[in-house]
Amino acid sequence: MLGFPLAEVFTHVPVLAQPVLNSFAELGPLLAQQPDRSGVLVDCTLGGGGHSALLLEAHPGLRVVGLDQDPSARAAAAERLAPFGDRVRIVAANFAGFVPSEPAVAVLADLGVSSPQLDVAERGFSFRLAGPLDMRMNPEVGESAGALIERLEEAELADLIYAYGEERLSRRIARRLKEQVPQDTAELAYLVAGCYPPKARRGRIHPATRTFQALRIAVNNELGVLDQLLQVAPDWLVPGGLVGVISFHSLEDRRVKTAFSSDERLQRVTRKPETATEEEQSSNPRSRSAKWRVARRR
Repeated sequence: MLGFPLAEVFTHVPVLAQPVLNSFAELGPLLAQQPDRSGVLVDCTLGGGGHSALLLEAHPGLRVVGLDQDPSARAAAAERLAPFGDRVRIVAANFAGFVPSEPAVAVLADLGVSSPQLDVAERGFSFRLAGPLDMRMNPEVGESAGALIERLEEAELADLIYAYGEERLSRRIARRLKEQVPQDTAELAYLVAGCYPPKARRGRIHPATRTFQALRIAVNNELGVLDQLLQVAPDWLVPGGLVGVISFHSLEDRRVKTAFSSDERLQRVTRKPETATEEEQSSNPRSRSAKWRVARRR
């Protein structure tokens, strides 16, 4: 059982809301071309339902199939999207294994870990709060971050932290974590920070950020499922349909950029990624690294 209220902790503001609305403004004419003047948006990372709510309000003919493997997210989204009635269907699924029942007019994926997940210590995502070493998007399935650290050999752990976190001190950190296996997120953050020189521990970015990112990516196979989504999503779309992805680090963005520019099924809409305005970055610091790219089905 999860030890916190499901819907209450998942209230958050969707990142890059205006760029998403602007890019998906094309859905109006596209929906008008459909036989019943309606169409489906597959929201691959439903979260609290923020992006879906905005798009449902903007496009009365739109229906949403929202996917999320996190039960707290699904509970919050069900509450937030209840006013839209049968225009919304929520599915407990990872987008990598999903097959839509009808062609979609749009596919949306927000790859970031949401603020509610980071801010609830019990989820084990945050280096600022003491909690179990979990980091699973679906807390009922798979191997936790703590189990992963214990299972891997030192060299394997170092390679993982370097590959997924782009962490230059990966070997030093892996050695420390195998010598003194952390018992919770606070201890993990402390051990990683101790691998840095004292001056480097006081920067704007916490020294444990990259290690936490690497472990989270590995635990949830985030890059593997993203690669799979980029391969299958174009086939979900009607001609002219849109696929948009919000990424939060270079490992994701490079994959999205490559897929959108090299896939013969797609035509790039955004030549360069759209990013948060200074105002949004000020009000929501987690938007600083967000990048939005869009492509259209040929």
